[in-house]
Amino acid sequence: MKEKVVLAYSGGLDTTAVIPWLKETFDYDVICCCINCGQGEELDGLEERAQLSGAAKLYIEDITDEFCDDYIMPCVQAGAVYEHKYLMGTAMARPIIAAKLVEVARKENAVAICHGATGKGNDQIRFELGIKALAPDIKVIAPWRDDRWGMDSREAEIEYCHAHGIDLPFGNDQSYSRDRNIWHISHEGLELEDPAQAPNYEHMLVLGVTPENAPDEPEEVTMTFEKGVPKSVNGVEMKVSDIIRELNRLGGKHGVGIIDIVENRVVGMKSRGVYETPGG
Repeated sequence: MKEKVVLAYSGGLDTTAVIPWLKETFDYDVICCCINCGQGEELDGLEERAQLSGAAKLYIEDITDEFCDDYIMPCVQAGAVYEHKYLMGTAMARPIIAAKLVEVARKENAVAICHGATGKGNDQIRFELGIKALAPDIKVIAPWRDDRWGMDSREAEIEYCHAHGIDLPFGNDQSYSRDRNIWHISHEGLELEDPAQAPNYEHMLVLGVTPENAPDEPEEVTMTFEKGVPKSVNGVEMKVSDIIRELNRLGGKHGVGIIDIVENRVVGMKSRGVYETPGG
């Protein structure tokens, strides 16, 4: 019986190419695990995609409410804001994703967990410290830091997938690198790599519009709170996740919550990102 690895799986090109690579390099059965933090339609068709890519099994763990109640709210109450601008949408999701990957790994008796974070960013640290804190005995595999990976472009990954019988509709057109959950969406790459270039908001934005394209008429919003936790919007009581969705809709409509920031990464590099957090 083959040993198992749990792969943090999004269905995108990177993690799709990782499936045959793990099988070929380590002879593992690959258990894909997608953690649903409220990214919506990005999960459509994921099961078929994982199966066609050679995964032995797919878990889709919906932790949206837990993420909102136990991670977003404590961060908001603590005033967790990076450089007075960024509301930590990517960072605050990584610990709960790491915890769920460990849960699935224990359930499947897996010997390893694999993530697709690069060797240049902060996510590698977030994932690996979270996994090792909860399961120091489980091996962590990071393909982008492994010399055996050997793929450095979308074209190379598409070619590798085709060579392994994976013929999925991945285009080799360039697009932004995005991370989305119920709290925000981030955008990196393309013109943002040049600090002199203004963001192409018309092409980029997903959750809302720029202030220039927002309605000229104001909209009044009332909220109630209990011990610092939101309880209602405009007189309608809702759970926290639904309140965030409604505030995203309202804020996005009026051009609220768009930031353009240059950040410091743990490895010493700087990176630029545009973040949409209209509900925050």
